[in-house]
Amino acid sequence: MDRLPKIGLPLLFVGIILIIIIAKSTITIDSGEAGVLYQTFGGGVVTDEPPLGEGFHFVAPWNKVYVYEVRQQSLDEKMQVLSSNGLEIKLDASVWYQPDYEDLGALHKEKGEAYVQRVLQPAVRSAARAVVGRYNPEQLYASKREAIQKEIFDETQLLLKDQYVQINEVLVRDVSLPPTIKEAIERKLRQEQESLEYEFRLTKAEQEAERQRIDAEGKARANQILAASLTDKVLQEKGIQATLELARSPNAKVVVIGSGEDGMPLILGNN
Repeated sequence: MDRLPKIGLPLLFVGIILIIIIAKSTITIDSGEAGVLYQTFGGGVVTDEPPLGEGFHFVAPWNKVYVYEVRQQSLDEKMQVLSSNGLEIKLDASVWYQPDYEDLGALHKEKGEAYVQRVLQPAVRSAARAVVGRYNPEQLYASKREAIQKEIFDETQLLLKDQYVQINEVLVRDVSLPPTIKEAIERKLRQEQESLEYEFRLTKAEQEAERQRIDAEGKARANQILAASLTDKVLQEKGIQATLELARSPNAKVVVIGSGEDGMPLILGNN
């Protein structure tokens, strides 16, 4: 009986050690995450194998696993950049990004867990400064937001080449100009709109006047042609045709009296 406690204590100690070793040798990767294995006695970060995927994994207790979120994430940036003429522009943008899954080990080894601050943010800010610097405030205010988005996206992609970070989209939410510049642009746009409206009314009036002139000339020309074609014989023939039509009418009482030497014959009808 006296020997049992002496045997039990070492067994308890061994059991505790085994539990600690097992706990240190397992890791669970959640959904949307991946793990980078660091081998303490095997060369450091593993870069030539895929990262640890979702689920339960056994690892040697002396190794470490660094867990990264690999689903799409959003980075919101509020920047102050300069336009082409040196005015300060406030740019509010969002970047959708995610680390390259297959190169997660290289990302951890070369950039570290703070890769967003070390790589992504400087690239986005540099691209935004370069792109906005190509435009003047009026272009930025009026119609260049979509163009700016695409150019910032393209510039950021170039800067992030071989940096193990993938960007999926750049969204420019707001472009803020200095109040005085904004008011001046709005005033200029209103004046341009009023000028365009006046030119439209003037052009419309000129077109209507031209239409009326052409219509009047057409009518005058038609009357000249008609007057030239109405000779005495033509008029006499027309009169005879009209007389014949009246004579054939079954329900009319018609009196037609000619005048002069070439007048139409007298016709009395009562049907």
